[in-house]
Amino acid sequence: MASVTLNHVTKQYAKASQPAVDDLSLQVQDREFLVIVGPSGCGKSTTLRLVAGLETPTGGTISVGDRVVTNTPPADRDIAMVFQNYVLFPHMSVYRNMAFGLHLRRRQLGMTHAQIRARVVSTAEALGLAEVLERSPRALSGGQKQRVALGRAMVRQPQAFLFDEPLSHLDAKLRVETRAELKKLHRRLQITTLHVTHDQEEAMTLGDRIAVMKGGRIHQCAPPLEVYRRPANRFVAGFIGTPGMNFLPGRMEGAQAFAYANGLLRLPAALATAAARYGGGSLVLGMRPEALSPTPFTGQGPDENFIRAKMSWVEPLGDRVDISLVTEGGQVLVCRSDSQVFGKLAMDGIISIYVDLGRVHLFEPGDDGVNITLTRESGHAAA
Repeated sequence: MASVTLNHVTKQYAKASQPAVDDLSLQVQDREFLVIVGPSGCGKSTTLRLVAGLETPTGGTISVGDRVVTNTPPADRDIAMVFQNYVLFPHMSVYRNMAFGLHLRRRQLGMTHAQIRARVVSTAEALGLAEVLERSPRALSGGQKQRVALGRAMVRQPQAFLFDEPLSHLDAKLRVETRAELKKLHRRLQITTLHVTHDQEEAMTLGDRIAVMKGGRIHQCAPPLEVYRRPANRFVAGFIGTPGMNFLPGRMEGAQAFAYANGLLRLPAALATAAARYGGGSLVLGMRPEALSPTPFTGQGPDENFIRAKMSWVEPLGDRVDISLVTEGGQVLVCRSDSQVFGKLAMDGIISIYVDLGRVHLFEPGDDGVNITLTRESGHAAA
């Protein structure tokens, strides 16, 4: 096994105004499962292709273990890649597709035919393919074909796996099952894995760490819950989480008062200190949907921990509901509520939204505004 290291890697295409990958430095530790997640066009698949050797970097170096492979041909990197679109040999059975690479390198690997069969059968069982090993690809469903492509890479047991959205063609139930099998296989094989996806749920459940990417750059790389609870900036906070974080623009007035359109919230001392160190001016308050709790409006006027708003629409999710709200100042917020609590609220009516001020964040203005509660001086952000 080996680590995979990208050191100041850049990829600039001739006719593009901006680099697809911009001075990117990232290390996938030995035996780690690292997931790169980001919106379409952020450069995550290009990064994977650079590691695989299918693209040549404009600048920087790529290493696998202690070996620099920047200019090494793909076949000599000892890396297995699974593409989003599976490519199987149509004239070969599932077994022969999975075993093909091992048979080509049998003498080099020192494996017998029996050992190859044992490895293929074991992998097929883990992926739910044991019953279809003798079928041809045309007799398989799309999900089965994708799992064959996964298995073909896994049987090689290379120094590193590269996965380019391998679960995107699977239906929802099978995606969850295959995701679990991927995690189990990684724990068993302990092979360094770099996985690319646009699905944040997939990233959160699979990765030991996740790297959130935008515009060819990594905006934050940390364990999943660290990224969720302590986002580095507004982009990360808004991208990670379903729904994303709510943002309420405003400014500090006095020592602890955060003033927004038609309202005021009194911040905890730690957040107020962070705001004071920032130096005043416009700020953005970030609130996860679960940090907001709806309560019936009593007509008494909300206190400093409440926001008045009107329900716009509701998304039932079984035991909970997501409620879209519009504040008196026209700001759209989403809160997550227990279904029983929601049943006591009047649709299209004015409600009071309790804000758990121990779980909010302060950001600089702008789409990529920095989370000022994460500065070294202000300590930890709220969970």
